[in-house]
Amino acid sequence: MSKFQSAIAGTPFNKLPTSEQEFIEKVSNSESLSFQEIRRLVDISTDLTMWGERKIESLWPDDNEVKGSGQQRNKNRLSSLQGKIDLIKSSKSYSNFGPEIPRKVTTNVIQKDSEHTILGECPVASEKTRCCNLKTLDAVRNCGFDCSYCSIQSFYYDDKVYFDAGLSEKLQKLDLDPNKDYHIGTGQSSDSLMWGNTKGLLDDLFDFARNNPNVILELKTKSDNISYLLENEIPKNIITTWSLNPQTIVENEEHLAAGLENRLGAAKKIHDKGALVGFHFHPIVHYEGWKSEYSEITNRIATEFKSERVALISLGTLTFIKPAIKKLKKRLMKSKILQMPMEEIAGKLSYPLDIKRELFTHLFTSFPEKWRDKVFFYMCMEDLGLWQQVFGRSYKTNDEFESDMISNYRKKINSLDNL
Repeated sequence: MSKFQSAIAGTPFNKLPTSEQEFIEKVSNSESLSFQEIRRLVDISTDLTMWGERKIESLWPDDNEVKGSGQQRNKNRLSSLQGKIDLIKSSKSYSNFGPEIPRKVTTNVIQKDSEHTILGECPVASEKTRCCNLKTLDAVRNCGFDCSYCSIQSFYYDDKVYFDAGLSEKLQKLDLDPNKDYHIGTGQSSDSLMWGNTKGLLDDLFDFARNNPNVILELKTKSDNISYLLENEIPKNIITTWSLNPQTIVENEEHLAAGLENRLGAAKKIHDKGALVGFHFHPIVHYEGWKSEYSEITNRIATEFKSERVALISLGTLTFIKPAIKKLKKRLMKSKILQMPMEEIAGKLSYPLDIKRELFTHLFTSFPEKWRDKVFFYMCMEDLGLWQQVFGRSYKTNDEFESDMISNYRKKINSLDNL
């Protein structure tokens, strides 16, 4: 096997347009590029193809742009190329991008007995960032939506969605301290509502909430599938939360999820029924026009919802583990989600802190002061230093954060009868 063939093995090279393949092979041979340099060209071409940007050949530095000779000349050329890529990363626009035609929501649902432990810890918990110590309930594993940035795609490797046949029994057997409050979420291994009451899922979860009033059960979703919630009494200790993004992001990066209008409409119906709701601006995406489009959403929430029935608003942004990036690139999915400046923070790749600070400050201050006082705002898995800068408050430990969050949620739950 030639050096070139070895270098492209395991990369998306063969999925690239033919002209891209030919150019990479041509310059690899003519410039005697190293194994790593060839892989770097494939990676850059993959990014440009996914982003719908200019081809690598049009960005390739000519002889007048680089100095040196031999390997040093190659390094200088690739450095110049990387500079052009960095400029493209910093100017993301969805104008004329056009969403990829999505595949259909998977219907390959499997229910079977499993030895899988359903209650666990947040899969991305870390002392390097401030974490609320969320307990996760894996009632369903794998998601039928196909959001380009989702970390779930790095946890599962097929299109099958697994329901645990023993869920009800496992819920009854959970060893929970009746004198302790728990915040448990079901939206970390799948969407909480897209499946509705399939296999009796919501029957089991509602019974669990009723039988454990010390549990605050959060159903997190990008769905508008709320028929079960409208037809049944919602236990007061269930908070239904929606992940929100402007329609620009929904259309281009959250293809199979409900549209923004549908999500807000569903949330309003649950809110009007008298139950608690919440909103996650996570991930906030930095792109051309982001400020005005996110402001439109915050203004609608502040206008159409009562702060007394909104338990939480979380802020977070694009954060990737390397396997998720690798899997996304391997699909060569049409997406601009990776077209962003990245830095490694706490072992993950995300926006530089100055961009995060701008994103979070804008979203937080877009809400009226009354909302900032009455609703629990927090950041999900973000740098410790951002809290004071954005919210004017911070926590010394994750336990302190968890305690304050649960205390605020409990106050909202206890006040429902008075609304």
